[in-house]
Amino acid sequence: METQQECACDKLVREEERHVKANARDYNESFSYADNHIKTSKYNVLTFLPINLFEQFQRVANAYFLLLLILQLIPGISSLSWFTTIVPLVLVLVITAVKDATDDFFRYKSDQQVNNRQSQVLISGSLQNEKWMKIRVGDIIKLENNQFVAADILLLSSSEPYGLCYIETAELDGETNLKVRQALTITSDFGDISKLMDFDGEVICEPPNNKLDKFTGTLHLRDSKHPLDNENLLLRGCVLRNTEWCFGMVIFAGLQTKLMQNCGRTTFKRTSIDKLMNTLVLWIFAFLICMGVVLAIGNTLWESWTDRNFQVFLPWDDFQSSAVFSGFLTFWSYIIILNTVMPISLYVSVEVLRLGHSYFINWDQRMYHSQTNTAAEARTTTLNEELGQVEYVFSDKTGTLTQNIMVFKKCSINGQTYGDVYDEFKQKMEITEKTDCVDFSFNPLYDRGFKFYDGRLVEAIKLEDPAEQDFFRLLALCHTVMPEEKSEGHLVYQAQSPDEGALVTAARNFGFVFRTRTPETITLCELGRAVTYQLLAILDFNNVRKRMSVIVRNPQGQIKLYSKGADTIIFDLLDPSNEDLMYTTSEHLNGFAGEGLRTLALAYKDLDEDYFEVWMKKFISASTVIENREDQLAVLYEEIEQGLKLLGATAIEDKLQDGVPETIASLALADIKIWVLTGDKLETAMNIGYSCHMLRDDMNEVFVISGHTLLEVQQQLRSAKEQILGLSRVSSAGHVEKAEMFADGSVYEETIIAEYALVINGHSLAHAMEPQLEHVLLDLACLCKTVICCRVTPMQKAQVVELVKGHKRAVTLAIGDGANDVSMIKTAHIGVGISGQEGMQAVLASDYSFAQFRYLRRLLLVHGRWSYFRMCNFLWYFFYKNFAFTLVHFWYGFFCGFSAQTVYDQWFITLFNIVYTSLPVLAMGLFDQDVSDQNSLHYPSLYKPGQSKTSSSTNDGSYISDQQVFAVTIATSLVIVVNVQIGLDTHYWTVVNHFFVWGSLIVYFAILFAMQSDGMFGIFTSSFPFVGTARNCLSEKSVWLVILLTSVVCVVPGMAVSFLRVELFPTLTDKGPQEQSLRRVRRTSSHRSAYAFSHQQGYGELITSGKNMKMSTASSTGSPGRTPQSSTWIENMLKRKNAVSGVSDEITGAPAKTD
Repeated sequence: METQQECACDKLVREEERHVKANARDYNESFSYADNHIKTSKYNVLTFLPINLFEQFQRVANAYFLLLLILQLIPGISSLSWFTTIVPLVLVLVITAVKDATDDFFRYKSDQQVNNRQSQVLISGSLQNEKWMKIRVGDIIKLENNQFVAADILLLSSSEPYGLCYIETAELDGETNLKVRQALTITSDFGDISKLMDFDGEVICEPPNNKLDKFTGTLHLRDSKHPLDNENLLLRGCVLRNTEWCFGMVIFAGLQTKLMQNCGRTTFKRTSIDKLMNTLVLWIFAFLICMGVVLAIGNTLWESWTDRNFQVFLPWDDFQSSAVFSGFLTFWSYIIILNTVMPISLYVSVEVLRLGHSYFINWDQRMYHSQTNTAAEARTTTLNEELGQVEYVFSDKTGTLTQNIMVFKKCSINGQTYGDVYDEFKQKMEITEKTDCVDFSFNPLYDRGFKFYDGRLVEAIKLEDPAEQDFFRLLALCHTVMPEEKSEGHLVYQAQSPDEGALVTAARNFGFVFRTRTPETITLCELGRAVTYQLLAILDFNNVRKRMSVIVRNPQGQIKLYSKGADTIIFDLLDPSNEDLMYTTSEHLNGFAGEGLRTLALAYKDLDEDYFEVWMKKFISASTVIENREDQLAVLYEEIEQGLKLLGATAIEDKLQDGVPETIASLALADIKIWVLTGDKLETAMNIGYSCHMLRDDMNEVFVISGHTLLEVQQQLRSAKEQILGLSRVSSAGHVEKAEMFADGSVYEETIIAEYALVINGHSLAHAMEPQLEHVLLDLACLCKTVICCRVTPMQKAQVVELVKGHKRAVTLAIGDGANDVSMIKTAHIGVGISGQEGMQAVLASDYSFAQFRYLRRLLLVHGRWSYFRMCNFLWYFFYKNFAFTLVHFWYGFFCGFSAQTVYDQWFITLFNIVYTSLPVLAMGLFDQDVSDQNSLHYPSLYKPGQSKTSSSTNDGSYISDQQVFAVTIATSLVIVVNVQIGLDTHYWTVVNHFFVWGSLIVYFAILFAMQSDGMFGIFTSSFPFVGTARNCLSEKSVWLVILLTSVVCVVPGMAVSFLRVELFPTLTDKGPQEQSLRRVRRTSSHRSAYAFSHQQGYGELITSGKNMKMSTASSTGSPGRTPQSSTWIENMLKRKNAVSGVSDEITGAPAKTD
């Protein structure tokens, strides 16, 4: 799989048209095409230092401290040593540089891992192993089964008949269904080296772009031209499946591949706290300037009025002729002295807190997934507090909300439902892991992973009930699944959709095992007996028919038509005699749909031999016409499918991950809006929306935007917005002409009481994202409770996130599990990767990762909320203690003649932030919590203050013969006040908090007496001048009285304000949150048949043509009883272009995915 990559293709020359010649490196290199080397790291050995320093000094605080350092180097104005600033500044720069270098080194290693992968390249007449990064455009490479495609290549030939190959595109679009690609007929026999060496074709095609589903080009070979499209191209990131080998020619390499074109840029993510701190630095610097100006003016006035009075005992070394110049120098001296109002240790402390919060996430056992041995991981340390401010969550569907597993849950057969379990009192029981499963051991070919709990159905099968047998016989015959028997009894199904795989697997377990197929036959093992049916026709599925049928001849010579599809379609085709059964089955379908299951109706018809022969002649004739072929075939399909007899219905669960509905409900109560962005089909996405309770039947309206033109989309958006707002006039640009009662968009959102949902597909979204409509789309989406965007490309996902991120002042979070989610993960403020079925691409690009969607609830409501709460309290207290420390110098300036003299001992200044007050505030920032994690989850509304950027903090308190005694008294009062204040503000006491708070006081007094002792003075006379001061002054009762009164005066106002705030303006935490219920809604709507509506265009034509069969199989197992008409039909089909859309993954292997 690819590692996270960064699109740097804009650095390359723009192309109008690409010319690529096979086996001609010199020719291709003349165009300066990108090579296959990938680079996502930012630095190298030479550029690291200048680039990193440049990035770091973009942080306002670093530039601020650099300026202070320069000022301290000027002797005339500095009263503090320069090392007091340079040491912490260098420390911060080094710590940050090491962290950046480490992160970049991991990116470099990831790049190297991909670049050094091996691939077989045709060089000088032989296949040689070559590193991916050395592959060039025009090279011919060989891929083997289960290998990743190294670049975007043109398929030339393969081990399969007709040049077919199967690929899995999970890294591109999230779909694990196997898709079919086919080589051109003219190159499909290039299976040996000599032919490939002689191949000199030239491809002229479109320039590099990010369109995953489109490719246009022409192959020029032997004076002929051959059109190329997406069906001939294998894209980088795909995996070759169920194909021994294939050869291809590189068309796009490296950063110009479609995968790389869809990767969003890796941007530096900064939190709102970071931005706030930058703003605070500017404001504090302005405040610092103001204090410096006031004190400089004071110095100027002092020098002008009273300076000469002190020259008798304070003679000047150098006479100052100008009081103004003295004030100017004093200004800069005070800027240096008062700089502690914004100490650089703040940034170190913030990084320590973020690191600690990250470890708390990593250590959280309640976010550990034991089945996969996966713990939650904070992959960044800079975004933790941002988790407490999220307003929009953008989620992938398959693999993120769902488990990517389809399960046959229930069915209705001949008016009888199966799938529920009842006790001896005929009461329905809840199915749990402890519920006994049905024993399928009577069937030696059963799938051991299949579970069903209603034993009545097995008993009915064993009694050979004809309705139940016909039901499962239909499921075993009416499909386009390809079987593969790897060993005796070990069957693997390659299904076009996961639903088909689940249905065929269900039939297999109930005794109707699909064993083999040829273009003309289907062989089942029915309750242990091998039965071969002659396949006469496949009436394939498409989005208009919403059903598929097969016509077979059984061993008794009877011709049967079996059909399955959307109940609304099948019911219209039923014989009138089935009316009662139809109503009963419809009631069952309503119940299935109410549980969020994907439903399907099944029916059959006995065909008369003569009627079928006449119909077959019409069918063969319609299959060979050039114009309106599809329309003529549709009419014939409709004709033969009339008068069906209903068998029943199936109900399949697109299994949600555990806890998804509860998580979504909790986040909704926290006012977090969830948008689903999926590559899946509209109806499938809607069905999951109902299963997750994001869509409900009690919603006022679900708007579906599906216009194909800009005008249609504009009209649909305008109409929906008008309906919500209840206004009669909408301007041509889609902007509502607001009534006076509506002041702005936010008022709209607050005014809307009814609940609406918006569903929009990919091609409509492309029009809606146009500049003239994007604001209308955003306004409408924000008015809706639920938004689902389906059939969207990876780049469209990122564009939707960017739209909300750019126009709404809100924190966004994107969560996904596949490579197709990488763009939106990188674009959002916070990216979360699910480490699931899709490999590690999303995880590598994410900021946080875990194994299940349900852990998002704890990540946001507990860790996010705590991180935001702790960081806000930490910042408030940090500024409190430093303002208290610094403003003493300001007030002291009025008593020392504005001489820029420091009131504290130099060592106290040095140790105040490092030793005396650092640990208590760190303990508060790491461990404090206003409510427990259980209450945070139980009351999601507690999360809301973070979204509004508010925090439950209190207001600042106030502050407070011999200069040395005065300094010790003030310093002692200050340390006591700030530690008592943090004790009062701590909500949750731990042993660490007690140790740090009270330990800091003990350490202060220990250091104070040690540094002012006779011994230290004797050793370092000049460095410790305060000899004996602490011992003398702290033995006086009056000093302790001053300290006590000062502490009380400083603390009591803050306590009073806190008390009044709680009484007059209580927060949700203060009031005690109101009970919130997670509403569970049972659906009872007619929203059914999501399978039939979401199923893809079928590939029945491919099966009946035999192109996907091995040659030996097709020739050896043909049916001699095949009618001449059928053979002619097969021949005609062989002539038609293969328009296959895809084959799904192994049912017993990795689960299929349609996202």
